Amino acid sequence: METSAHDILIIGGGGAGLRAAIEIAELNPKLSVAMVSKVYPMRSHTVSAEGGAAGVAGQDDSIDEHCYDTISGSDWLGDQDAIEFFCNEIPKELLRLEHWGCPWSREPDGRIAVRPFGGMKKMRTWFAADKTGFHMLHTLFQTSLKYESITRYDECFATRLLVEDGAVRGLVAIELRSGKVRAIQAKAVIICTGGCGRVFPFTTNANICTGDGMALAYQAGAPLKDMEMAQYHPTGLPFTGILITEAARAEGGWLLNKDGYRFLQDYDLGKPTPTPVFRSMELGPRDRVSQAIIGEFEKGRGFHGPYGDYVHLDLRHLGEHKIETRLPMVRELCLKYENLDPVKEPIRIRPVLHYMMGGVHTDINTATTLPGLFAAGEAACVSINGANRLGSNSLGEILVYGARSGRSALQYIEGANGRSNQSAILSQAADEERRLEQQFLRKTGGTERIAKLRDEMSHTMETGCGIYRERNSLVDSANKLSELHERYQNVAMDDHTRTFNTQLTSALELGFMLDVAETIVHSALNREESRGAHQRRDFPKRDDNKFLAHSMAYRSAEGPPQIEYLPVVITRWPPGERVYGR
Repeated sequence: METSAHDILIIGGGGAGLRAAIEIAELNPKLSVAMVSKVYPMRSHTVSAEGGAAGVAGQDDSIDEHCYDTISGSDWLGDQDAIEFFCNEIPKELLRLEHWGCPWSREPDGRIAVRPFGGMKKMRTWFAADKTGFHMLHTLFQTSLKYESITRYDECFATRLLVEDGAVRGLVAIELRSGKVRAIQAKAVIICTGGCGRVFPFTTNANICTGDGMALAYQAGAPLKDMEMAQYHPTGLPFTGILITEAARAEGGWLLNKDGYRFLQDYDLGKPTPTPVFRSMELGPRDRVSQAIIGEFEKGRGFHGPYGDYVHLDLRHLGEHKIETRLPMVRELCLKYENLDPVKEPIRIRPVLHYMMGGVHTDINTATTLPGLFAAGEAACVSINGANRLGSNSLGEILVYGARSGRSALQYIEGANGRSNQSAILSQAADEERRLEQQFLRKTGGTERIAKLRDEMSHTMETGCGIYRERNSLVDSANKLSELHERYQNVAMDDHTRTFNTQLTSALELGFMLDVAETIVHSALNREESRGAHQRRDFPKRDDNKFLAHSMAYRSAEGPPQIEYLPVVITRWPPGERVYGR
């Protein structure tokens, strides 16, 4: 086993991780910062974000309006102190990214271009055509390269956090190209590993989004917060789950059922009011639009395809010039993956799992309940997104709270006791190396196949914990996941080599996903109300008396997770009716 030590260790090489690393390097260039990522940073899932990042830019907009849109969009489950901080900081972060070289799209007079996005009553979403995440990640990665204090461990898979005397002191990781086990010690650790969409079968998430960081924190003793709040994006391609960005509707796209009818006018999207920006009903909040599409399926007004029902997203009336200049990636994805041209044909779409509002519980400073452990981005739940994230807030969150996690970790190590029990830490690392050897690399005789267990898990999540939920299906899902946990212990391993052992990676990811899936189902089972992305058919109303609170899932020594509740932080906006476009 190889060992190394750094001052601060970041798990994840995407937007939040890079922003944290840059912040630390700028504030104290003498500190050693390590970044552990299971993929090369430019392959992180941030690169897939298309639509844009929201931040107040125009004189007709205000910070308070951005705050209210976010709070209302969250169905009042977002912490208002965190939201206020976010909305105040994000314009500065977007401008800073501009200075670092991000090529934001512009108006003819040179001003930053902004577009409308669902649930936002003002045009405040900055964008770079429809490849915003790609350009943001390039900008952050290139900026990080100028800091010699940042050391990268690319293609290293983190398997366990090292905890000594109650504080997180590093991690164990496998170097994928060699199979070597590394023990990397640090005075503080920041989790920036993204979401866990791959626990569901139809998702916009890349194959790497398996909830690794969430599970690492959960297994170490930190609670996961609001895990039942899993957002479906209304417009994913039926087979691949690839995202067709909300920008397609922001630019004027229509949703049509099999009769060619714009069906959203028949659904309650949150009490819209007519404004120039929101003349399009298609710009309702994502949860409501997804629920409306399911409503069309249930009424028999969807199309039937080999990968389930779908409706149409029609861009043809926008014209080739607008599609090519404002939505070039949408056209490219449709041509490559659906063999259709959106200039000439409508796009087949269905709701697909897109984003986790829940994640590792943190305070407003990104600190978890474990000393020395911080989290930011989709892996974390600070919480600004509550029960439903508004489109274009996530790219801003990785900047604002990525930077804040870097500052918080820096402040922590400056005030913490630097002494640690080296032998205890290395003993834990040795235990983990033995576990990896015995449970996977040298294991023979297992009968359960990884792919089968994973398929059963994702099917269980879709049928029992999808857009609509009820007690019986949730109980069935909980029982099935418990069964899958037991069967996972008997997983078969055919590949015992060290170099790029993808079977080992898949087995470890499955273990993480099963833990995360269990927190989602049990959090959903305990929340007996409907709020945002969490819709219970047996409890169709929002219940602020009992559930104006965050669910907190703690790992139990045996059995299902323990669910507790934490009050939502209310500052200036008392809970009210959820609206958009006002």
